[in-house]
Amino acid sequence: MTPGPPASAPPPCGVPAFEPLRVRGSGGHRLRRALWRQRRALAAGLALTAAALAATGLGGSAAGGDAAHGAGAGSTAGSAPERARRPVPLVSAPVRIADAGTVRLLRPGDRVDVIAAEGTGADARVLAKGARVADVPQTSAEGPAEDGALIVLSVPRGTAASLAGAGISARLAVTLC
Repeated sequence: MTPGPPASAPPPCGVPAFEPLRVRGSGGHRLRRALWRQRRALAAGLALTAAALAATGLGGSAAGGDAAHGAGAGSTAGSAPERARRPVPLVSAPVRIADAGTVRLLRPGDRVDVIAAEGTGADARVLAKGARVADVPQTSAEGPAEDGALIVLSVPRGTAASLAGAGISARLAVTLC
């Protein structure tokens, strides 16, 4: 014979139906909060880095800061951090370029390097690096084309003086930056 169930065990019964439990404040909320804190810390770090780069002047142009201020070879504005702190006042300098065809390619806002050649066989020298073209006046029919064409550059005062002096004795040319 087989013995029956022990007398201490309750009789079997069914499990009643109930809705599933939804627990709030679980790990998902903590994960979202942690990600939000991480984003805020990353944003603060990037802002701090941008401020440091702006203060040192390292986050500017690839040409070492000269192109951003239109500084030329004749400019003695100081070191890069000094130029970043105080802006260089720019003046408008009219310059006659020997090749009128090159001037037709220029538009206001273009950046150019101005090069001077004293005579045939002489070495050329750069007078201004990264100068901004302020205006390209319309050519008049009264002047011959071999005299070149006029452009107006926005450069520091010292560079404007060297451009005016070189324009008297040398032929000037431009290269687009």
